[in-house]
Parts: sequence; C-alpha cells; structure tokens
Amino acid sequence: MKHFFQIFFLSLTTLSFGQIPNKLTTTDKVYGLSKFWQEVNYNFVYLDKVDRTMWDNSYRKLIPIVQNTKNDYEYYRELQKFCALLKDGHTNVYFPKGIEQMNTMFGDYRLFIENIDGKAIIVRTNFSKKDEIPFGSEIIEVNGKTTEKYVKENVAPYISSSTDYVLEDWSIGKLLIGLEGEIFKIKIRKPNNKIIELTLTHKKTEEKEVYPAFEPDRQLLDFKWINNKIAYVSLNSFGDEKIDSLFIQKLPELYKAKALIVDLRYNGGGNTGIGGVILQYLTNDKILYGSKNSCRLHIPAFKAWGKYVEPKDTINNEWNKKAYLNFNDKHMYNFDYKPVTLELNTKRIVIPTVLLMGHNTASAAEDFLIYADSQKHMTKIGENSFGSTGQPFVFDLPGGGSARICTKKDTYPDGREFVGYGIKPDIIVKRTLNDYLTKKDPVMEKAIEHLKQKLK
Repeated sequence: MKHFFQIFFLSLTTLSFGQIPNKLTTTDKVYGLSKFWQEVNYNFVYLDKVDRTMWDNSYRKLIPIVQNTKNDYEYYRELQKFCALLKDGHTNVYFPKGIEQMNTMFGDYRLFIENIDGKAIIVRTNFSKKDEIPFGSEIIEVNGKTTEKYVKENVAPYISSSTDYVLEDWSIGKLLIGLEGEIFKIKIRKPNNKIIELTLTHKKTEEKEVYPAFEPDRQLLDFKWINNKIAYVSLNSFGDEKIDSLFIQKLPELYKAKALIVDLRYNGGGNTGIGGVILQYLTNDKILYGSKNSCRLHIPAFKAWGKYVEPKDTINNEWNKKAYLNFNDKHMYNFDYKPVTLELNTKRIVIPTVLLMGHNTASAAEDFLIYADSQKHMTKIGENSFGSTGQPFVFDLPGGGSARICTKKDTYPDGREFVGYGIKPDIIVKRTLNDYLTKKDPVMEKAIEHLKQKLK
C-alpha cells in the first residue's frame, strides 16, 4: 500500500449503555447500509471472490434489521458484521467518534488475552490479581458458551480479516470486548488446572501497575548487537519517513556487522517507498522488483453489452471479452509496472541476513518482503505475514462513522497472490505457551542459530 496504514487496536472509552447515542433515523440507517453496499459493488477489487448471491441476499435481509436497531452502536455493529463477509483486512466500517469499545478493563480486574496455540490465554493482569489469575491461565467459557463457540458466534463475525489466522488472533484478543457496563461471566482454567468463575463488568481500572510489566515502548527503529558479529535492527513502522534517516545514522555500525537481523514483526505498514529506501542499502542489485498492481475497470456500455455475451463468444474476440468481463465485474486495469532502479552510490550491506516476520507484518511491510524476495542472502523466519495490502477508498457514513474499501490488488511480480494467504517464511517458527512462560523468543533464537551456521 502506498499510503499510510497501521494495524489499530480498539481504544478504551467511558461510554456506557445508558449513554449510547440514538441519533440516526431509519432513513439514515437504510441509506448508510445502501451506501456501503453500493460502494463495495462499484469499487471493491476482490468482488470476483465474493459469493454475489450471498452478498446481495445479506443486503436485502439487513434492510429491515438495521431499521429496527435500538441505537447507533447496534446499527454500526450490523454494518461491521456485513463488512466482515468480504473477508478483507483493508475493508472496514468504523464507529462514529464517541462510540468505541473497552477491551481489557473490568474495574478491579484488568485482563490481557492473546491467542496462543489456538487458546485464549491471559498473558497479563493488573498487579494485584497476579496470584488470583496467574500468567498462562486460559479462558475456557464466556457467558455460558465454550470460548471456541463464543468466538465463532459473538466475536469473529464482526472482524474484517483477509486471513483465517489473523481473524483468530484478533477474535481471541478481543474476546471480551464491549461497552462500559457490559457484563461477562467467564470460567478460567489456571495453570494448576483449577477452574474459577468470575463475573466481570466493563469499567475503568484505576490500578496502573500490571504483571508482567509492559515491555518498554518500541522506538521507530531499535538497534542492538547480538554479539560482536550479528547486528539487530527492528523496523517498527513505515508510517514515518524519519525511519530512513535513523537507519542511515546506523550505517557506520552496520558496516561492522558480519550478519544482520532485520525485525519486521511489529511493522504494521505505512508507505512502501519508505521501506524501499532502507532496502536499497541491503542489496547489490541495481533493480528491485516490487508488487504488481491492478484495479477494476468499469465501463458501463461494455457492461450493458456483456449481458448478452456468453463465454464461448469471447474466444478470439477482444470486444466481447471486455463486455463479458465488465458484466461480471472482472474487467481489470493493470497499472504500468516499473521496477525500482537503484542509483545509490555508497557501500552496501550484503551479508547473511534474516528477516523476522509474523502475523502483524502488514501492508507496506509486506511490500518490503516482496522487494526482498529475490535476495539470496536473505532468509525469512517466523510466521506468515498479515496477508492484506492495497489502496483503500475512504468515505463517510451517517452519524459520523466511516468506512473504507480496498480498491487495489497487489501481487508478486510474477502474479502470485499473497493477499488472503500471507507471505510465507522460509523457516516457520511459532511461539508456544511455554515460550511465553519462560520469556523465550524462539524466532530470534532460530535467527541467531541460522546466522551462526552461515558464519562458520
């Protein structure tokens, strides 16, 4: 994606059930639903992958449902659920300002939950509850349903994601998301297998200290030496071009390295060009091959003619082919493809290099990986990337909300798709619960082991 994109997590709010706005008229609600449906039909680049009968029938069913929603929050939740049917990480519906959700705070309790081995594991609490709810405890039931069933029915249907594994991560991370005052009855299995039950109500937690303590905030760029041969640099965002100058400042140090680790696990994206500036220092190539881009091309007259064209009519007939593709919303415009020519007149750092990646390596960071795909001295280690990029079209919805729709398709230069699948590492390494408990980073450990072998 050429413009800024970061993976945002829902923030906290003081909005309670009794304060939910109810400003939208039934006309507003139908208009907003129809506006989103219309813009998807006209602009969504992956419309050819959507079951159109399902999509249109879902729209029809929602018309009376949205009219009868009790408040603006309930209405926007229906829009988010509708949007999630598209299964795209760059296509989303956002609440109006003032309608946001709470996720970790429950008054006397504060719980941070992550997906570890497919389970809802509590990885952090407020300090006073560390003995009552030990690190590594698992939430096994929510409001009378197993966690798996609750996620499937109450959380996942509202989350837009291009990949199943990110959907699982986010669904478990947002397992107990809701408004202030919302009540959750949960069962927790402690590491000693003892099961406890809690009734939690979303309310601001005044206690500041948490256990385990938060890690120090990551800087835009983090640098350190692993040993006297391996340098480590973490590129944590391509949303601020300052990272390029920070990287250049580290060149005198990096030139001393015999091997390099570049960490992209915390990089949610930004501007593709920012990452490209850094990558040119890490290759001897004079040309870098990035992603190919395309979008839908809608020509109304061709769509009209296409109604009368069958597949057999398109054989050796470009006119009929265009008509047929337009009618079926599959006519694509391919942007001119121009590899990046490098004119950097300085010393390069072409040494054994590991690129660390994971589910949060997204958008422009994925573009970085595509540029690096042909670099034989680079090895990707970790888990699949986020699996979503593109150029969203952003527009307003009634009541102050907004939406965005992905308009651009990105692929490898040879046409291989990664949106919906993620970019795959060369060496897969996953963090287990035991790794969390022992504070191990197996991805980093594998990278160091790999580079030590290269340096022998």
